[in-house]
Amino acid sequence: MATSEPTRSVTSRLEAWGNSSFAPTGLATLIAALHFRPLQVRPMLFVPILLFSSYSNLQGFKIDSAGVTAAASGTYALLAMRRRSGTFMSRFTIRGVVRGSAVAVGLINTVAAGWVYATGDRAREKEERRDNPRWVE
Repeated sequence: MATSEPTRSVTSRLEAWGNSSFAPTGLATLIAALHFRPLQVRPMLFVPILLFSSYSNLQGFKIDSAGVTAAASGTYALLAMRRRSGTFMSRFTIRGVVRGSAVAVGLINTVAAGWVYATGDRAREKEERRDNPRWVE
């Protein structure tokens, strides 16, 4: 008989997604895939911001990183939803699917990272960084 894992609550899933360094990196990858050829400068400005957010998350600044991720992801999702997608059938091309997934990941990042930023405990995070330094000799 297989034992089932206990179900995770919605808040624990949001917390896990918002604390992940993979989420902003994944969105940055999708943005680069969409807007690198032909180069569109304005959407590509979000890529270094999201990569910096991922880097700061790995350095132990999870709450601040979540705030930057929520702001950048939400702004990108809003701007991407304002653009016209063309005809109905163009939504089902590879580019349309990537565009839709980028908007969806941006919205999920905004909600999850916003939750982590709003409910984060800065004192505990500071203590965690002090007890577990990332780069020591």
